[in-house]
Amino acid sequence: MKILLHACCGPCSLEPTRLLKEAGDEFAVYFANSNIHPADEYAHRLETIQQLANERAYPLIEGTYDVNAWEATAGKVGRQLEQLRAAAGIADELVEAPNPYPLPPLEDRGPEVADARQHAAQLRRARCRACYRMRFEEAARYAAEHGFEALGTTLSVSPFQYTDIIAEELQRACDAAGVTSAFVDYRPHFEDNERISKEMGIYRQNFCGCHFSDDEAQQERTIRKAARKAKKAALKAAKKEALHENR
Repeated sequence: MKILLHACCGPCSLEPTRLLKEAGDEFAVYFANSNIHPADEYAHRLETIQQLANERAYPLIEGTYDVNAWEATAGKVGRQLEQLRAAAGIADELVEAPNPYPLPPLEDRGPEVADARQHAAQLRRARCRACYRMRFEEAARYAAEHGFEALGTTLSVSPFQYTDIIAEELQRACDAAGVTSAFVDYRPHFEDNERISKEMGIYRQNFCGCHFSDDEAQQERTIRKAARKAKKAALKAAKKEALHENR
């Protein structure tokens, strides 16, 4: 098949492009990511994937970078989420998200806070859905207009993404544009992607792309660091107590 592969960044494209080459499919990579913040971050990611495209000899097409359009859609939902969290007093808490790492349990603060947390989780999913939708619609239109039979995406590499929503929105965009959805769950290749990108020494970002995800990723790292520190302190105290009891 002639496939257009939507790509979010260089590292995430490593294994998907390798697999497409091995399958003998004709493909081009489409970099359409108006979510990426700020502009110099966008330029850095574009430069990284262009370097990979040159080295691995596949076509790379840059899509539209329209921050204002993104802010008017996904950004609007993101701001609703921020307002809800501030009003409910949960602005300093993590919002439920697909995450392979365990996080500390939240303190039970009653049904109103529980409802706010649930609403916040729904808004986060809605924000990401709007973001996927904008990018996939653009990519699907390009695919249809330029003779591609199918559209895929590298977004499904990451376990930090909503894989179910990615599949739904890719299918929706493809149906509207009259192309085939080439969705593949690439999560089993996540560790290989990480290892290879480290070995290559290419730029590896530590947040999804938008300014909301940047804030959330920083918050998660702070909370995980505090949890590790608390666990280490508890183990040290337990060992000290055990030594004292054995004397």
